[in-house]
Amino acid sequence: MNVKTADVIDRLASQGHRAFIGYLPVGFPTVETSIAAAKEMVSNGVDIVELGFPYSDPTMDGVVIQTAAQRALDAGVHRADVFRAVEAVAQTGAAVVVMTYYNPVFHYGVSNFARDLSNAGGAGLITPDLIPEEAGEWIEAADELDLEKIFLIAPSSTDERIALTAEATRGFLYAASRMGVTGVQTALGSDARGLVARARAQGARRVAVGIGVSNESQARETAQFADGVIVGSALVKSLLDADGDQTAALRGIANTASSIARGVRSVDAS
Repeated sequence: MNVKTADVIDRLASQGHRAFIGYLPVGFPTVETSIAAAKEMVSNGVDIVELGFPYSDPTMDGVVIQTAAQRALDAGVHRADVFRAVEAVAQTGAAVVVMTYYNPVFHYGVSNFARDLSNAGGAGLITPDLIPEEAGEWIEAADELDLEKIFLIAPSSTDERIALTAEATRGFLYAASRMGVTGVQTALGSDARGLVARARAQGARRVAVGIGVSNESQARETAQFADGVIVGSALVKSLLDADGDQTAALRGIANTASSIARGVRSVDAS
């Protein structure tokens, strides 16, 4: 049975906790190391794993994630590697979603992608460049296989747009804390708390905040008002900083994940 992000978030909420959601691109620095790193994240406090499908035109990604994804592409990462990574990480018991731009899904065939993702044990997809009005084929395929459809909102989203997106979303609504691309930031976006409040007012059941959350303090701040705390660039940077040393990479990502997990867990959400 595929573990769903909704179930993880709800279980943690019942225990007075928020969810820690960690992102890594598949294939950096190698496919096997990316799988090992994702498992290391789970062992050090990550509840939900986002596995990135490297893409050549990553409009939402900042320099850290772009660099890692491009190296994965240069090394020949393939769609099959993404599904293999999902299967391996799902065996840890964590909920696993794939974060992907829509073109790779469309190119392979939406129903084919949904089938392979479900068979691998994935919970669903995060699609940063896909809006619900243009997602009919994906929504139909996801609903047929009980996969989660995770869409994004931003501080610039109107209340009407937030309501529409919340209605289409299954799993959690991804709230971007700031406009712009991902990256390690010195401060959380000032609109994040208000965006979460607006999303809940428009019917969102679970709202997770990402973009700019990169350390224990920011994770603690975010966990005070969001159902989930999403971290990507800080974790990917741990692998980049290791410069190809697998032992150092796994040690670095364990340290980063455990530090951020302390921030998430320090908040009593009961």
